[in-house]
Amino acid sequence: MKFSTIARCALLVALGAAACQTPDYGRPLPPGAPALLPLKKGEVRPRFASTWYDREELYPALDRSIEWFDRPSSQRHFPIEGITHEQARASVRRFRDLLVQSRDGDEFDSRVIQEFVILKSAGWNAKGGGVLFTGYCTPILDGSMTADATYRHPLYALPPDLVKAKDGEILGQKQADGSIRPYPTRAAIEASGMLKGKNLELVYLRDPLDAFIAHVNGSAVIRLPDGTEKKFGYHGKNGREYRSLGKALVRDKHIPAKDISLAAIRAWGEKNPDLLQKYIEEDDSFVFFLPIDGTPKGSLNVDVEPGRTLATDKALFPRGGLVYVDVKAPAKAQTAYIYDRMMVDQDTGGAIRTAGRADIYIGIGDEAEQIAGATKYPGQMYYLFLKPQYVGAPPQN
Repeated sequence: MKFSTIARCALLVALGAAACQTPDYGRPLPPGAPALLPLKKGEVRPRFASTWYDREELYPALDRSIEWFDRPSSQRHFPIEGITHEQARASVRRFRDLLVQSRDGDEFDSRVIQEFVILKSAGWNAKGGGVLFTGYCTPILDGSMTADATYRHPLYALPPDLVKAKDGEILGQKQADGSIRPYPTRAAIEASGMLKGKNLELVYLRDPLDAFIAHVNGSAVIRLPDGTEKKFGYHGKNGREYRSLGKALVRDKHIPAKDISLAAIRAWGEKNPDLLQKYIEEDDSFVFFLPIDGTPKGSLNVDVEPGRTLATDKALFPRGGLVYVDVKAPAKAQTAYIYDRMMVDQDTGGAIRTAGRADIYIGIGDEAEQIAGATKYPGQMYYLFLKPQYVGAPPQN
């Protein structure tokens, strides 16, 4: 789910809407600007008491981060933002210990404040101005394992000429002479038919928008004609930049910004299939898949947890870390239940290249898709790391 890694249901819609708003949440940080800022003296900080009361929901995500930190390969992603691997690893372990040891939420909150430092995202303006949160999901789409008149749009496996670095970074396309050049764009891949006839087709979908939705989310459950389901997860991409379909349709006044949604895009696309394909091809990014069992995985190669896995720009933020998500959603919002809670930064936003954006994994299926599409709210994210004097200290009860 690494296009997340797995950008996604909401990004079809949300980035288009966000682009019409002020502040500009997609604005990159200035060169050299920190992505994490310490809280100023007297600045209000989140209370963490509620985390103790829903700790059972959080344990699976914490355990997966601990599993990832225990892999030697995780060390190469540190230090980042002044945080060492040892500090990040110890932070998640100690946080879990405190959840187990504390007698109630107030005690837990007090002990967290004693032992941890709180850092907030620099946000869209590099000054802590805030973050736009959207949602992503694993959609359920109709498809077939064989091509026919109804199912003609394949999801492809990773081609052998796509070259990755050890950390998963896409390097490009390997040439016959051994050199590497940038991998072709979506439009070039589609126009050339370069992937066809190479036994790379994994499954076939009903229309190009369904295939695009799978690409944007980085994973999909495919419902076959006999009612059985096959799961496909992210295996790589062509390394090109993602461009929002929703944003393009708003830009060219096909759908008003206030009405943009996945349902609206589908309705417009059914009436304008040729134009839809043109707009899909504006997105240079192209995702490759592999069959999976169980839950889709994020960029840490651990299972993503609905309502607990957060996807951010991993060039800016430490992987695997504790993040308190504070979202300013209206009380009546369908999705309000997933906000104001502790999450874990376990995935990569394929379309996120900023400190002002983050993606919450919602889950699998139609309801998750609806919630993901409704998740477009500002807020702030707070990272928690052990104070240096507590890193390596003997465990305390």
